[in-house]
Amino acid sequence: MSTLTVAKAPSGPEHRTPCQKSDIEASTNTNDTIDIEHVPVDDDPRQWSRTRKMITLCMVSLATMVSGLASNIQNPSNSLIQEDLHATTSQISWTLAAFQLIQGNLPLLWSTASEIKGRKPVYLVASAIFVVGNTALALSKTIEVMIGMRALQAAGSCAVISISAATLADIYEPHERGTMMGIFYAAPLLGPALGPILGGSLSQAFNWRASFYFLLICGGVIFLSFLILFKDTYRRERSLTYRCALQRLHTSKEPVQSSRKDQTSVKDTEKQLQLLNVPVDKSVVTSTLGLDDVRLSIKDINPFPSYFRILSRKNNVLILTANGLVFGFTYCLSYTCARTLANAYDYNALSVGLVLLCLGVGSIAGSVIGGRWSDRVLAKMMKANGGKWNAEMRLQSSTLGMLWLPPAVIGYAWVCEKHVNVAVICVMLVLIGFSSIWMYTCTLAYLVDANPGRSCTAVATNNSFRGSLAFVSVVIAVPLQNALGDGGLYTVWAGILIVTELMVILVLRKGESWRKEGEERELKY
Repeated sequence: MSTLTVAKAPSGPEHRTPCQKSDIEASTNTNDTIDIEHVPVDDDPRQWSRTRKMITLCMVSLATMVSGLASNIQNPSNSLIQEDLHATTSQISWTLAAFQLIQGNLPLLWSTASEIKGRKPVYLVASAIFVVGNTALALSKTIEVMIGMRALQAAGSCAVISISAATLADIYEPHERGTMMGIFYAAPLLGPALGPILGGSLSQAFNWRASFYFLLICGGVIFLSFLILFKDTYRRERSLTYRCALQRLHTSKEPVQSSRKDQTSVKDTEKQLQLLNVPVDKSVVTSTLGLDDVRLSIKDINPFPSYFRILSRKNNVLILTANGLVFGFTYCLSYTCARTLANAYDYNALSVGLVLLCLGVGSIAGSVIGGRWSDRVLAKMMKANGGKWNAEMRLQSSTLGMLWLPPAVIGYAWVCEKHVNVAVICVMLVLIGFSSIWMYTCTLAYLVDANPGRSCTAVATNNSFRGSLAFVSVVIAVPLQNALGDGGLYTVWAGILIVTELMVILVLRKGESWRKEGEERELKY
């Protein structure tokens, strides 16, 4: 039975890169394995110029910032929408709920499409959908149409969230990703912070429809930028989907073997390809059949097996849950803080937005500084470990942010409860944004590093957890705020965040062994 032929690395000192997370052999018959992240390709995105990479980074960051704007730019205008469209409070809530549910769970399909057709086609289609959704929202005459179009708007906006991190993984090496993820994630954090300010200002100057016209213009600019300036980072040679389909094609061309031991399944190939040792020659992978001969089947493009493989590993489940809880907390915070400022401090929509900007400023600072710190800590640990690394090293830098988060949340809780001067609330929001995103940047980078060849699916799964837990946190936020007050509500949240931090620490200690167990389990089945 023939399989993909993998040449041995050149003799001499072993070549190692930061991506070599495991030295587990892919086969009992050979020591040659393929690192799916570093299979040689034409026009390797990781060899692009710094300028080309920065253009790509800026474009995906802008797109995700606009996606973040769309999530809450409507909030200051809810009362105006309710009056104009003769809607109930429940119907207004559904415009928010529909957006969160779609934005959280549809990215899995977008990520699957991007692993088949490439990043650029997905960006273009999603941007077009976003433009259509905002056009319909700006022209809505009934609340029912608005609910449906908010879902369509979310369907278009969520694609960039799911595949942007994978796009950066396409162009940056693992040891660079902490810094670049930090820079990238600053933009979509700024979106939700600016949303209330822009929404309130536009509604006050014009009407509630102006917010959606603004998003329509932004969507058009993004579509044109992806059409003209974006160079696709996707390479089929580095896709597990195509590699498994190619192995299936090889198998179908071979005579049927009498022994079951000689047969290689598509699933076995995927397991082999993700167990990592890097050949450095462009000629290392040879085959009589190439990726151009591959025709994908429904089985190949089904996203759920990859989704369930992500969830089959304990380290992934804990990090996904932790990320979801942190995001749910920050979404709940921005929602309830707006209510507190409006009710207890009698702030208008624009003033509320200016205070919430403090959360965004802290988040941006934490994202950029935390990302750089993550790369610095990783480099130091690699040096101490003889140049070798594992994905869990990425989590070590998150512990610094963990120290500040629970105290800042408790401080915010009782500052709001006692209606202290709003300047103190602003300070607490900066601290919370800084520490929560410091932690989140590290865990998101870990999720990408711990799932080579599945980074897009891993990020999409992360978005599903985020969206679902954010939806739940917002649904229960107001009843809990009314029952417990800000002091009680955010003291509870501080306790939840302590548990979340313990989950991350557990992965830091046990994650490497759990990943190896998962790899061995997948090889057996």
